Amino acid sequence: METQGGITVRRALELPGLRSGLPEVLAGADRLERTVRWVHAGEVPNIASLLKGGELLLTTGLGLGTRPVEQRAFVHRLAERGIAALVVELGPRFSRLPASIVEAARAAGLPLVQLHREVPFVTVTEEIHTEIVNGHYALLQQAEEVHRRCTEALLGGGGVPQVLAILASFTGDPVFLETPDRQLLYAADTPGGEPGAADPLQVWQGLRGGRQDGPPANAVLVDVPGGGRGAGAVRARLVLLAVSSPVLPVHRMAAERAAGILAVVLMQARQEEELAARGRGDFLTDLAEGRITPEDAPAQARVLGFKPGSGPLLPVVMRIAAELTPSGNWSVLARAVSEELSSLGVPVLLGVRPVEGRVPLLVGLRAEGDRTAVADRVAEALRAGVARAGLERAGAHPPVVVVAAAGGWAAAGAALRHAAETAAAAQGLDERPWYDARRLDIDLLLWRLREHPDLAAFVDRAIGPLRAHDTTSRPPLLPTLETYLAHAGRKAETARELHLNRQTLYNRLARIGELLGTDLEDPETVLALSLALRARRHTR
Repeated sequence: METQGGITVRRALELPGLRSGLPEVLAGADRLERTVRWVHAGEVPNIASLLKGGELLLTTGLGLGTRPVEQRAFVHRLAERGIAALVVELGPRFSRLPASIVEAARAAGLPLVQLHREVPFVTVTEEIHTEIVNGHYALLQQAEEVHRRCTEALLGGGGVPQVLAILASFTGDPVFLETPDRQLLYAADTPGGEPGAADPLQVWQGLRGGRQDGPPANAVLVDVPGGGRGAGAVRARLVLLAVSSPVLPVHRMAAERAAGILAVVLMQARQEEELAARGRGDFLTDLAEGRITPEDAPAQARVLGFKPGSGPLLPVVMRIAAELTPSGNWSVLARAVSEELSSLGVPVLLGVRPVEGRVPLLVGLRAEGDRTAVADRVAEALRAGVARAGLERAGAHPPVVVVAAAGGWAAAGAALRHAAETAAAAQGLDERPWYDARRLDIDLLLWRLREHPDLAAFVDRAIGPLRAHDTTSRPPLLPTLETYLAHAGRKAETARELHLNRQTLYNRLARIGELLGTDLEDPETVLALSLALRARRHTR
């Protein structure tokens, strides 16, 4: 039987050193499969304080005490310490162990052995320690064999699934690879599983549902290093779950060696994925900046795997807030978004631009009339990909998705550039599933002027008195003005949205006109106030 890095008490008693002492088991005969982690010899009453657990303690009994109460306390302290067994050599101190010691050992479930012949304790120690070291070496050999098989699988063209399959076959239990935030990447079942056995994905779902702060008692987690810049960064985690058999030390050893291989595989795969995603992002950026002509673009897009057909192209840009940008991990985002977009059933060319925090893409439409429906699904897929990549964070501005006008290759570059610029401007606007770039030209213009002092001065002249009022008085009046202008001066709709009766609304509008010294019915005033309110989002 394999043990936790040692040998069993039973095996220790079978070795020549202890066997020559004619051992007699007086207590704990049903617990001889306990693991002996180390051997210690001692004769002092407080020996328990020197032990860590798992030791086989050799003694002649000099430290056991002379009174039954002392002897019971001695045994009790050893049992609490978690030693593997107590071995007492009979001789000058005891011709036979007292009943108090035997009864205390039986009550504590502690294996108790008396030796009828004198044995050299140093010989016993050397034999058991040699056996333990040999056991460790045997475990290492088994783990190295798994490492060799995994390496051969990779050299033969295999990847993560093959490595996990080898590990699952060795452990006899399903093996899972998950992200640090517990999202499943891969699962491998044991080969030739029993009929009716649970699918590994169902097993993992049960495991995930039961985990809170740490792994369950029947699971072992092994980190796959390399997920970031720090020395302790984790790229993924191997989960060994004891379903059919317990997880043994050799299984952990094998998993630790497999984790090193998986780190290399994942690093290479993600490097390749990120390079490919960056290459597509460079193509889309070059197209937007006019470095690729509309005549050359279709052929280069086909090389990148994009074959849209004869329908119009829909340019889309997603911009990620700086605090969400996945430093060094854009491949995870690109893969997650690509997998979400694959369900659309339309051609998609997706790239990443890490420096700008952008994800540009072109979508092949069947007809111009599909624009809104496809834009809805693309925006949903982009946000789902961001969530899968673990880039959602409380308090951070959500990703901005901007959809440009659909058209052919001749218009695609300018539309991509327009969408990218609008995505930057839209980060100051109210949240929407996606923004139509054609409807944000005024906001884009104001955003471009955001650093100009004249724009801030204009905002202050137009709505400064309302700002000052709202900082000191209640109710605030800026929301009332915004809602009123959004409804083109229709008072009934404004009152309904603000949940006000008409007279209260009239009083507030009168107060706004008084503070601003203007007429809210005047078209020039309405235009100026509308521009000022939109500019305020970019200048504050």
